[in-house]
Amino acid sequence: MGGLIGRIKEKLLLEQYVESEHSEFIAIYGRRRIGKTFLVTETLGKELDFDMTGVMNGDSAMQLTSFSLSLAQSGYTGRQPKNWIEAFAALREVVSSRLGQRHVVLFIDEMPCLDTPKSGFVPALDLFWNGWASRQKNVKLVVCGSATTWMVDNIIDSHGGLHNRITHEMHLHPFTLDETEQYLQNNGFHWNRLAVCQTYMILGGVPYYLSLLDNKMGLPANVDRLFFSEDAELAREYERLFSSLFRNPQPYKDIIRLLTDNRSGLTRKEISSKLGKESGGNLSKMLTNLENCDFLRKYNVRERKINSNNGIYQLTDFYVRFYNDFCRTHSTDSHYWSNSLNTPKQNNWYGLAYERLCMAHVEQIKHALGISGIRTEYYSWRSKNSIPAAQIDLIIERADDIVNLCEIKYSRGKYTIDGNEEEKLRNRITVFEQETGLRKAVQLTMITTYGLNTNVHSSEVAVSLDMNALFD
Repeated sequence: MGGLIGRIKEKLLLEQYVESEHSEFIAIYGRRRIGKTFLVTETLGKELDFDMTGVMNGDSAMQLTSFSLSLAQSGYTGRQPKNWIEAFAALREVVSSRLGQRHVVLFIDEMPCLDTPKSGFVPALDLFWNGWASRQKNVKLVVCGSATTWMVDNIIDSHGGLHNRITHEMHLHPFTLDETEQYLQNNGFHWNRLAVCQTYMILGGVPYYLSLLDNKMGLPANVDRLFFSEDAELAREYERLFSSLFRNPQPYKDIIRLLTDNRSGLTRKEISSKLGKESGGNLSKMLTNLENCDFLRKYNVRERKINSNNGIYQLTDFYVRFYNDFCRTHSTDSHYWSNSLNTPKQNNWYGLAYERLCMAHVEQIKHALGISGIRTEYYSWRSKNSIPAAQIDLIIERADDIVNLCEIKYSRGKYTIDGNEEEKLRNRITVFEQETGLRKAVQLTMITTYGLNTNVHSSEVAVSLDMNALFD
């Protein structure tokens, strides 16, 4: 079944921008396969007066030919442009013939592809927008690009002629768990919520990856087909992904691999040291680019003396994590995932992945806790003094002087706290309070898959949530 799943806020914003009473320059960016084109065509498809797509890896002549063909489809009858100045002059003709309309909507997809070396594309775009289109009242220019670095540097944060000319920017993020469940149900999948969670832990909320699943198979068979079979489709996606996003992908892949091997994350200084790179502007720029592509997240530890430059970077992209954990060293077993079901290795991996899943849905957890309207800070914490080092998966520090210390546990049934774990939980709370000097009420919060068994050892738990909270 087709149609737009989720993206309610983004759809409403696009419609609002197009209906405004002045010209708009709207830039949409996000990682490859995230659904940027689908969002625009499903929301504005019938209103597009000009619609063209850059040719991946095409040279300047190919890009101009693609642009010319789209001009012809929009009614242009002049000669084929020889350069981008002429191409945008022809586009101006098309728009001018329609200025009597309520609005004229132009869509240029994969815009970074058009900026081939020495093509003069960006100055020509600058001339078209600043020199004419922005002065009209009804021109709506929507541009998209998977090469997020190019989009940010040349369009959104441009220091050239397009500086501050974008009227709206939209960073399209992966689906949430709720949207993923909607997508699967809409496409004939009758999986329970644990299977949906497991799917997200492997593929993330990337619509294209979800579209490759076969509803006639269970999840393990799908994972084998997509990652471990001969010519597995998503095993080849990794190289394509980074090549499409970055013109020099190897340094980015080096950072990803390093963070894959350091699950708790690293500071910029630690990344610099381990990679042998200068901890300067270039590394900072690469880390920012990876954040913009939703590969990494940066968070500050709960120590007042540590500034934002020493924030911790963690790998958050689920597909990239799974690929590096299981596909980097290729298995010859084409049924590797099915043959690993319920083994300690797979269950331990799911346990760590469930922690990442919860960290990706903090807003949903806050809603389930009834604190959506309260200002919060959230982070992880690791003791520097206790042996072994006490660690807390997720801390939500609230403006109402309450702190939720969240313990995240993955299991295939209800989770049971025994005597040893009760002691560890009490110890973590005590060490946290002593080391941080926190003067707030602490609530131990358990986030499990199927809920918590109530027994004599669970009395320390103030709040218990299960995976349903992540779909809220």
